[in-house]
Amino acid sequence: MKTIEQEFAEKAYEKTEAYGNGHPKGSAERDKYVGMAQTLPILVRTAGLAEALAFAESRKENKDFLEHLASALGFSTRADLLRESREAEMREYVYLTRRVMMALKWFKRFSQSVLDADAAKNNGVQP
Repeated sequence: MKTIEQEFAEKAYEKTEAYGNGHPKGSAERDKYVGMAQTLPILVRTAGLAEALAFAESRKENKDFLEHLASALGFSTRADLLRESREAEMREYVYLTRRVMMALKWFKRFSQSVLDADAAKNNGVQP
């Protein structure tokens, strides 16, 4: 039996690696994906989960990242994740926030190692 951390790590690695294979180093899409992986955890901490996800959703270039995050968390679509973040009762909202932060930790780490976050930073994306 895997821990929740192992499950998130596995899913984040699969999604990040697949995204990297489909988007070459230096591409704008890849850099934006890395930027979102690096900044969304900070945004969740400062603004709260629902507001951070709504902001990310408003940026059209973040759709792939949000789909990957939603999938890693067990949601069918990013819309389901967004809806849950808006409609959840307090207890479920806190639990969802904790799970999102655990998953984001792995997306951030793998964006650094698999997608080469330092290269994205050099192209104007600030983590």
